[in-house]
Amino acid sequence: MGIVDKVIAGSVPAVPKPVVRKISSRYIAGENLDGAIATVRKLNAENCAGTLDVLGEGAKSKSQAMETLREYKLALDRISSEDLDTGVSVKLTALGLNLDEELCRANLEEILNHAAERDRFARVDMEDSPYTEKTIETVLDFHGRHKNTGAVVQACLRRSIHDVERLAEAGVSVRLCKGIYDEPRRIAYKNFDVVRENFVWLLEKLFRAGCYVGVATHDEYLVWHTLRLVHELGLGRGDYEFQMLLGVEDPLRKILVGAGHRMRVYVPYGEEWYEYSTRRLKENPKIATYVARDVIKEMTDFIKR
Repeated sequence: MGIVDKVIAGSVPAVPKPVVRKISSRYIAGENLDGAIATVRKLNAENCAGTLDVLGEGAKSKSQAMETLREYKLALDRISSEDLDTGVSVKLTALGLNLDEELCRANLEEILNHAAERDRFARVDMEDSPYTEKTIETVLDFHGRHKNTGAVVQACLRRSIHDVERLAEAGVSVRLCKGIYDEPRRIAYKNFDVVRENFVWLLEKLFRAGCYVGVATHDEYLVWHTLRLVHELGLGRGDYEFQMLLGVEDPLRKILVGAGHRMRVYVPYGEEWYEYSTRRLKENPKIATYVARDVIKEMTDFIKR
């Protein structure tokens, strides 16, 4: 991780909110569902699928968790009525896991049923390490009854090989990513190259097990290894997809789409855009590489006004 990345990430709190808002418009599909739907429509026109994510985690009250549930049901209704190529991603703490596990499970059940009735997929996002085991357990449990349930595995975690084995045995679709949370070394690998190698190892395990994998990366090294494994294992285009964040590495995204690979773009939206924007940089300073130019330009423009 570069020192420039760390400096930019550490200075996030000092960036004026109007600047953060302008920059975030590239990475966030607005504050409401209308903006998210418009973004997905545009992505579909560019031959990309989407994943809608309602911003927010760690619900502070039952009413907040229920509001998140309502928003997801509205989102599923809209994408179904407009026949858009997109599913949803949900965080268990946004559904109340940190408040009441039964509340969370009831909310997730309702989302999965609502999604299934509309022939949609719902992926349960991975959060930081206090929730890893409970998230894996929940996905495995629900997948037994709801085949439209997917999981996320973070290659930076030392435990991920065991999680991959459990998920693969159950035939769960997995979104494989490096991981963004700053975890202690006893839990996570800290060496950049080791995380990359673990990603490739986990990916091969999933491919060989016959799992459908969402290869979530902007790292061309990992894209190359994915294509290598696809070729070596004789996989078809329906066996995997690439996934990227909205507004990040668009040139690489277009190259992969142009080559005929299925691409899914993560589309976050909601009123917690500021919290998401600042946290994303602080938790994953590497992403500063993608936004540093925007930050500098917008800060300069802001000062001149």
